[in-house]
Amino acid sequence: MKDYSRDRFVRDVGAGLTVGVVALPLGMAFAIASGLKPEAGIFTAIIAGFLISLLGGSRVQIGGPAGAFIVIVYGIVERFGLGNLIIATAMSGVLLFLMGLFKLGTLIRFIPITVVIGFTNGIAVLIALSQVKDFLGLQVAAMPADFFGMLSTLSAAIHTFNPVAFIVAMASLATLVAWQFFMPKIGGVQFTGKLTPIPGSIVALILATLAVWLLGLPVETIGSRFGGIPSGLPAFAWPAFSWESAKFLLIPTLTLALLGAIESLLCARVADGMIDDRHNPNQELMAQGIANFVTPFFGGMPATGTIARTVTNIKSGATSPVAGMVHSVSLLIVILVAAPLAAHIPLASLAAILMFVAWNMGEWREFVHLRQYRMPYRVTLLAVFFLTVVFDLTVAVEVGLVAACITFIYRISSLSRSETVTAADRPVLAGLEGRVLVSRLYGALFFGAVKLVEALEDHLPGEVLVVDLKNVIYIDSSGADSLMSLERTCRKRNVRLIVCGLRHQPRDMAKRCGFTDLVPAHDQYPELASGLAAATALVSRAG
Repeated sequence: MKDYSRDRFVRDVGAGLTVGVVALPLGMAFAIASGLKPEAGIFTAIIAGFLISLLGGSRVQIGGPAGAFIVIVYGIVERFGLGNLIIATAMSGVLLFLMGLFKLGTLIRFIPITVVIGFTNGIAVLIALSQVKDFLGLQVAAMPADFFGMLSTLSAAIHTFNPVAFIVAMASLATLVAWQFFMPKIGGVQFTGKLTPIPGSIVALILATLAVWLLGLPVETIGSRFGGIPSGLPAFAWPAFSWESAKFLLIPTLTLALLGAIESLLCARVADGMIDDRHNPNQELMAQGIANFVTPFFGGMPATGTIARTVTNIKSGATSPVAGMVHSVSLLIVILVAAPLAAHIPLASLAAILMFVAWNMGEWREFVHLRQYRMPYRVTLLAVFFLTVVFDLTVAVEVGLVAACITFIYRISSLSRSETVTAADRPVLAGLEGRVLVSRLYGALFFGAVKLVEALEDHLPGEVLVVDLKNVIYIDSSGADSLMSLERTCRKRNVRLIVCGLRHQPRDMAKRCGFTDLVPAHDQYPELASGLAAATALVSRAG
């Protein structure tokens, strides 16, 4: 907020009002798709959006309900009920705050992109599938949360197809697509800080609502299903709590926290690239934690950073967190003044908006480009995608992380190697074959690469083994243990062990594990040349 001026304030207010217009239909759509009432999404955008902008580590990030949470929230509501969703969301807020407090924000960046793309695309498919019911106007009492259950329910209800609802949904979708491609070109208007085109989602929603209201079309609306949205402020509600139910919420809570952290920090990184700034990831996580702890007690749902609204905020000219706070205040004014009008909004139009959101959130081109990558990358991405769609997001992320870790271990172990130094490389070794063995190790000597040291134990020379560790950049406890084993084996077989090039972290680890105490100081050398000189001298004295 340094050097904040009246001109920046005006730009922030304009950006905040624009984002508020975008957030209104999305908030309602995300809430309905999650099995909640539409006001849950609006209350989340108001309360969580304000807190995230006020306390967050990014200047322009917009917080609120996100499509990534739909599948998880719907599953929690269906299995455990609304009261337990409040508890799970609040607990995820505590975890997010602790992650930021203990400065774990940078660790989220270590999650492989294959895992992120896989579960993002999987969530997009599930969001689209969950909206088929309202898109086709099907009469379904309760939609299951699992993939096969959705397919079975939809196929059983296909005879209730409502052609009018389908036409409304298709018209809304066509409006969204046309608006995205043609609106920025009308009259030469472009996204700037002073003039921003009206978002397509609000245009589609208004046109569909007017058509349904004026023509009296027989389609389901927010009013017919939920009785409209309240026109007052959200009230505090304390959930029914029991340890019996809380113990089943551990995995959903971890999933909410992990996904919220990933989404918010990815969004913040996108924002950094657009405004040439750098966010504070730990402060951002703490703000997300506070928002998710407070919001559910006022009728809200899980919140995180939202890329679409953040990009809209930036392109509308936002310069500070004031824009995000204005976006929340504008939504509050809307529900206080115009809440009765929301009763006429057709659910088919909201379904079309979510279909459009699902398409845009997916990285579909990655499937086309898969052939350019190695097999581990392809397997990890596809496994996470299919597990997200068919089974569960939590299982998908766990399997994806394990697969990525195994792939990483394999890659690093394949980069670690050893080579034998021969007389062709060092003429001083001429005639000493079988008596002296010189080996250079490269890379990281960790649990995945201890086979390199074990291979030396299996092929010990007759008198002297020289090991050059100059090009070893890291040694873990398993690597240190393998060196200790090598020293013991050499001692048993009366083979002199000479170690060269220990430095930095490898030397520190060798000291801590006691390896440098086992190898006499006169058998430790900083360079291979001095170690070779000592080895040849030993062999010469022995005759």
